[in-house]
Amino acid sequence: MNDSELMPEDERETAVSAPEQSEKQRSATVSERLILFIVAIIILGLDQYTKFLVESNLALFEVYAPIPSLEAVFRIFHIPNTGATFGLFPGGGDIFRYLAIFVSLGIIYYNFILPGKQRLLRLALGMQMGGALGNMIDRFRIGHVTDFIDIGPWYIFNLADLAVVSGAVILGIMVWQESRELKAQQQAAKEVDVQETAVVTNPPSAQPQPDPTHE
Repeated sequence: MNDSELMPEDERETAVSAPEQSEKQRSATVSERLILFIVAIIILGLDQYTKFLVESNLALFEVYAPIPSLEAVFRIFHIPNTGATFGLFPGGGDIFRYLAIFVSLGIIYYNFILPGKQRLLRLALGMQMGGALGNMIDRFRIGHVTDFIDIGPWYIFNLADLAVVSGAVILGIMVWQESRELKAQQQAAKEVDVQETAVVTNPPSAQPQPDPTHE
């Protein structure tokens, strides 16, 4: 009888070995958990500092072209935004200010239950949390979000918006990669099962044994 028939189905080896699975499921270290907060603080600081510079030097709807020859594709345009990222859903500032709080709390909780070896994921979540808190502070502070990065035929945005979108892009790439890896593992496991089934159903033919009495 094949040994694989005696082994419980859930104990058979998969494409990912047991040591690799346990490594992925180990608890995160303090330094790993701090990645989220460090990234969020950096994003929040840069966002608020750039907004302070814009609000201090440009009146609302005033334009500044750091590189005059590139004004058509890049300029600083100080405008208020009462909506979400990139000016979407205008007038919904009250909803988004409290939504940012709940999202940030959810990210913090997820950071503490997330296992180790997830640094890139923590980086993406830190970028999103820092961006969400940056725009939330604006809504409590002045009643709207300060947008100022104008790159031509596109929405005017700020560094907080850029961080949120960049974090979402990183998460999307990670999900896509994990989906490909999972399909590859499933395909490998399926090929192993097919090979084991073939051995069980079609055992190799026994070789004829010589007759010891026949010379």
